Amino acid sequence: MLIIPAIDLKDGKCVRLRQGRMEDETVFSDDPVAVAGRWVAAGARRLHLVDLNGAFAGRPVNGEVIRAITAAYPEVPVQVGGGIRDEDTVAAYLDAGVQYVIIGTKAVSAPHFVNDLCLEFPGHIIVGLDARDGRVAIDGWSKLSRHDVIDLARRFADDGVEAIVYTDIGRDGMMSGVNVEATVKLARAVNVPVIASGGITDLDDIRALCEVAEEGITGAITGRAIYEGTLDFAAAQKLADELCAA
Repeated sequence: MLIIPAIDLKDGKCVRLRQGRMEDETVFSDDPVAVAGRWVAAGARRLHLVDLNGAFAGRPVNGEVIRAITAAYPEVPVQVGGGIRDEDTVAAYLDAGVQYVIIGTKAVSAPHFVNDLCLEFPGHIIVGLDARDGRVAIDGWSKLSRHDVIDLARRFADDGVEAIVYTDIGRDGMMSGVNVEATVKLARAVNVPVIASGGITDLDDIRALCEVAEEGITGAITGRAIYEGTLDFAAAQKLADELCAA
C-alpha cells in the first residue's frame, strides 16, 4: 500500500483545510517545492497535489507550482486534482510531467466526460469521489449532489479509470481517524483500486487500512497528520510495506 503525502496548494502556498472550508486553513509552508522534496527524501513513491484555488475557480490556478514540483522530482509519480474541467487541462498537465489527473466535480456533473478522458488518455485518469453520508460533494465540497457515491464509482470503474480516490469529507483535516468501513464498502463495490483519504491520524489508521488492503485499497493519502507530526511518514510507509507484504 502506498502512503501518499498530500500537498494542498492555495495562493502558491502549502496549506491544509478542515472539511474543505477555504476560510479554515493552516499554512504549513510558503515553498511547496521544498515540501515535496521533504516527502521525496522520506521515501514517498507518489505525491498528491491539489489546486484548492482551482477547485473553486473551475480552472487551474496553481499550475506553475505544480509544474515546478514535477520538474524538480521527475522520478516520482504525481497525481493532481482541483479545477480540471476540460481535455486541454488534462493534456497540459500530462505534458508537464504529471502522471495522473484526478477528476472530481466534472465527473459528477458530466459523467460522460470521464469516459471520453479514459479513451483519450488511458492509464492516466483517476476519479475523486468526495462524500458526506454517502452523497457526493462537488465544487470544492461546497455543494452536495444527489448522487450516491457507490453508484457513481461503479460507473467510473466501468469507464476504465485507473483508480478512485475516496474521501470522507466529515473526517478530512479533522484528525479523527479514517473511515475504514465506508472505504471498504466502496472498494468491494468496484473492480478498480481505491485510494483512501480523509482523517488519517496515526499508525493505527495505517494498520487498520492494511488489514483490509486485500479488498482493493491500494493507497492512503495523508496531509495534516504528517505536517502536525501525529504520523511519521517514513514510519507509516515502512509499516504499510511490512503489513501488506505479510
